[in-house]
Amino acid sequence: MFLKKMIIGTAAAVVAGGLMFGHRDAFSYLRTGASSLRHAVKAEVPVEFEIERARNLVDQLVPDIRRCMHVIAEQQVDVEHLQQAIAQKDSGIGKQKDALLSLRTDLGTGKHVFVYASRSYTQDDVKRDLAVRFERFKAAEEILAADKKILAAREQNLIANQEKLTGMMQAKKDLEVKLEQLQARLETIRAAETVSTLAIDDSNLSHARRLIDELNKQLDVKQKVMDSEGKFTGLIPVESTATAVPSNITEQIDAYFTNGAVDAASVAGN
Repeated sequence: MFLKKMIIGTAAAVVAGGLMFGHRDAFSYLRTGASSLRHAVKAEVPVEFEIERARNLVDQLVPDIRRCMHVIAEQQVDVEHLQQAIAQKDSGIGKQKDALLSLRTDLGTGKHVFVYASRSYTQDDVKRDLAVRFERFKAAEEILAADKKILAAREQNLIANQEKLTGMMQAKKDLEVKLEQLQARLETIRAAETVSTLAIDDSNLSHARRLIDELNKQLDVKQKVMDSEGKFTGLIPVESTATAVPSNITEQIDAYFTNGAVDAASVAGN
């Protein structure tokens, strides 16, 4: 209902603004209304839903981490293959260098005929072969140097991606910990809210207190009645049949306490 009113109010404001202030100001009102609407919508979203949305965003990091792991695995394979290729080329260049130096040593002897694998070669043949070998050797060295640069670049890229993967995994763990802390904090707040909103039924409490007071009052009345009845029965029985009171009651009392019970009796007989 609130959002509906907000939308209707924003639309009305835009129309009114267009009529009163022109289209340019109307768009300003529209942007302001849209911003207010976004804030209103966000305020209506429960915190539990936002936490779940954050958890889903964290879970969406898993495909990115897996893709990064796949890229790293491919790079590791490429680096290993390139390392093997470089090792083979390095070994081949070493053999070329040995053959090149061997021919160069043979030419240095001044001979005109050389025998290799049961075949004879002239000095010019050996020079031409040596020149070809030398060019191939230099080209192989350039290729090997380029491959080593490529390997160094791939190794650096691999290290960077590995660090990126480590950072992503650590960030995911940190976010998961923060989410758990946030969830625990929310539960604590919700528990506190539940306790604070637990309203004791004051009407029942007041009713119970009034009833107890009334019962105490009734018991007090009963006690007073019993006390009154007790005192009442201990007094002169007005309602009972009246007995004759001796006219000389005072003399009897004086004689009793002064001369003894015998004289009092004689006085009473008189």
